[in-house]
Amino acid sequence: SADIEARLRATLEPLSIAVQDDSHQHVGHAGAREGGHYSVTLTSARFTGLGRVARHRLVYHSLAELMLQGIHALVIDARAPDEG
Repeated sequence: SADIEARLRATLEPLSIAVQDDSHQHVGHAGAREGGHYSVTLTSARFTGLGRVARHRLVYHSLAELMLQGIHALVIDARAPDEG
């Protein structure tokens, strides 16, 4: 999760960010061996004026390399600064 946070900080310059590793909740599930399960909550000015899908695209683009190397599932809560 440190790699996820570092990558998002570098690319999206979030005002706030929290990355949680939820992998322990998925032990034994199909796909659990393919990588970790994570939840990301971040606030960034980069999301201002963008819809949910566009915001998620930015996050996935930032994490593209990691998505291939260890992230199986990602829950994203992406907000603009004025959305609290």
